[in-house]
Amino acid sequence: MELSIGEMLLIAVAIVVLFGPDKLPQIARDLGQGVRKMRGAMEDVKSEILKETDNPVSEIKREIDKVKQAAKDYNPLSDIENKEALAKRDIPKVNLADNDEHEGPVSR
Repeated sequence: MELSIGEMLLIAVAIVVLFGPDKLPQIARDLGQGVRKMRGAMEDVKSEILKETDNPVSEIKREIDKVKQAAKDYNPLSDIENKEALAKRDIPKVNLADNDEHEGPVSR
């Protein structure tokens, strides 16, 4: 919204007529304070919006970094080695044919 010189002059004359020349400095001070407060409030809102929009992005970035690190640390060969080690473990095999205490079908 841009005002031309004529429009600004008309507003100034209307203010002088309505409030008088004695109150002009006070009105100007009050207007300046109001504008500063509005700018400050706008900056606060802007910073809050930026914080809220930045927060999910940073969380997503952290999660991506965690996944990348987990992918770097993952060694599929270690799973195979662990399975082979478990398979090679000495598990005593019981011959049920030699043991008469077994209760169940046993072919002799």
